[in-house]
Amino acid sequence: MIIDAFDPDSEPVLSLKDFFGEPKKVADIALIIFSCEIHDYILNHFACQKVGLLRCVNGCKDIFCFDYQGTKIGFFLASIGATNTGNELEEANYQLGASKIIMFGSAGSLDASKTDNRYVLPTEAYRDEGMSYHYAPASDYIRIKTADKLASIFEELKLPYIKGRVWTTDAFYRETRNLVKKRREDGCLAVEMELAGVQAICDYRDWELYDFLVTGDVLSDDRYVHSQLHDANHNINKLFVALEVAKRI
Repeated sequence: MIIDAFDPDSEPVLSLKDFFGEPKKVADIALIIFSCEIHDYILNHFACQKVGLLRCVNGCKDIFCFDYQGTKIGFFLASIGATNTGNELEEANYQLGASKIIMFGSAGSLDASKTDNRYVLPTEAYRDEGMSYHYAPASDYIRIKTADKLASIFEELKLPYIKGRVWTTDAFYRETRNLVKKRREDGCLAVEMELAGVQAICDYRDWELYDFLVTGDVLSDDRYVHSQLHDANHNINKLFVALEVAKRI
């Protein structure tokens, strides 16, 4: 069973060294970018240097680094989903060497009355994906260890937020009404597609993960509403919040 996939007692058959040689140390912090518009904004507004490459049979993506007020920040355009993002983080950070990771993306609200006009700071992620079970012992939820520290930063920045559980799923076309109801009853504020897997990887690699979300679409009512999804995905304000967080961690 997938929940028995964690194997801390034997070595992997293949390793990052097989593909990338020796690990590098070029960045203090790594940003996981999901928005192509935010990714292009960074390239157009900061002095970025190409420092690595994500290679795949279906194409390659560059890894970049820039200096922000004395902090070396690496970034890459991540694919969607815990498995894709997680594998790309493994490969990108092997070439970056960052000890702290900042991830910011969009999410579907499960309770708009709580999430409207607020950032969501996850405290736990429900593990409805496969990646996390290869990096951490089985459990329903994985704890987001930096949630309190991130909340204190948002307090300092005077940014509106709400803390709480979220639901990580691999299959957004199977977010059924019964499952939405179940996750809401369990205290989940939002649903997204990466956090549980990425947190498990960061725990396993001893990296600090800081994650915040902006809700766009709403799954909590009788009908699906997605009018705010584009803004939640691409709003440039998320980048500047992430950079302020980077200065403080």
